[in-house]
Amino acid sequence: MTPADLSRSVVRAVRRAVEDGELPAGVVVPERVVVERTRPGGVGDYASPVAFGVAKGAGVAPRGVAEVLAPRLADLSGIERVEVTGAGFLNFVLAPSPVGELVRSVREQGLRYGFAAGATSDVPEDQGLLDTAHLRERVVGRAVLRIGRSQGGAGERTGPLDAARVTPVAPVAPVAKRDGDVCAAYGADAAAWAMLCVPGHETPMFPAWLLVQDESSEFFRVRYAHARVRALTRNAEQLGFRAEPGETPEETPRGEAPEETPGGKTPRRHPPEEPPRGAPLIRALADHPLVLEAAAHHRAPERLVRHLVVLADALLDFQYAVLPKGDEKPSAAHRARLALAEAAGTVLAGGLTLLGIDAPDHL
Repeated sequence: MTPADLSRSVVRAVRRAVEDGELPAGVVVPERVVVERTRPGGVGDYASPVAFGVAKGAGVAPRGVAEVLAPRLADLSGIERVEVTGAGFLNFVLAPSPVGELVRSVREQGLRYGFAAGATSDVPEDQGLLDTAHLRERVVGRAVLRIGRSQGGAGERTGPLDAARVTPVAPVAPVAKRDGDVCAAYGADAAAWAMLCVPGHETPMFPAWLLVQDESSEFFRVRYAHARVRALTRNAEQLGFRAEPGETPEETPRGEAPEETPGGKTPRRHPPEEPPRGAPLIRALADHPLVLEAAAHHRAPERLVRHLVVLADALLDFQYAVLPKGDEKPSAAHRARLALAEAAGTVLAGGLTLLGIDAPDHL
């Protein structure tokens, strides 16, 4: 069960509890339920505060609502157990899901992995994208529109954009006059990244690292991670093997985590002594549909930006485990690891496309 599936399952559980009389008939069934990763020290894999919202119309305490929903959810396939904590939080422990199944799902859906059924992110061409007037409104608005349409949203006409239907994002802080023509200074993709990586109401910053071609730049890391996947595929073909979804061995790395530089940027990575675990990469892939759904609901493309950075960092750590080393012969594990890396590359490409940013094969 994916996080997005879990969110939909909670909505159905609320609806059926109302239909069966376990919750008052006046309860408004939510169209969307927030499901988030459990914070450090919490219980389970995911948690939801849905009971608090439902309780307002139920005339009962949130914990009572949660105790009604928990047994219904615990019986679903893919959920190992459900616990109620605090004043009414639902905490979920998901049953282990085969990695090969997740990878196959990404391969089947391609760039549309995480999209709602039948949804598309296509939007009309915007010939005026590089115009300085209303530049950030264009960039943010069109990213919001693409992400919204990926989840089945239709978008609305608003503002000065005559060439496209754009879901309103209010307010959108413009690029500061002191920054001048940011597309000319940094390139359209880097400028778009800077405009999208903070909430729309915040004034975007254009730091020097946007032009840096190393891993101290988040913008570079995300695009570089995609290019690295393409290189891994080419190298694997030279070694005589291709990707094949399957289970990937979980290997625990040794050594300390990289320190942060004074500016808070992650320093350039060096190959670890041992291959890192694939768990962070698998987790990031599994979370992608939930991130898209949340970004669409909140009209917040910066959520997708942050997720792509997490995914890219996990992939850059995992890359050293993909290809055989020395005299090692390609094995089923290598084919499975390559398939996992390629799935991550596909998701990076899809996410960048939603943001309106190019995903290069070579960098």
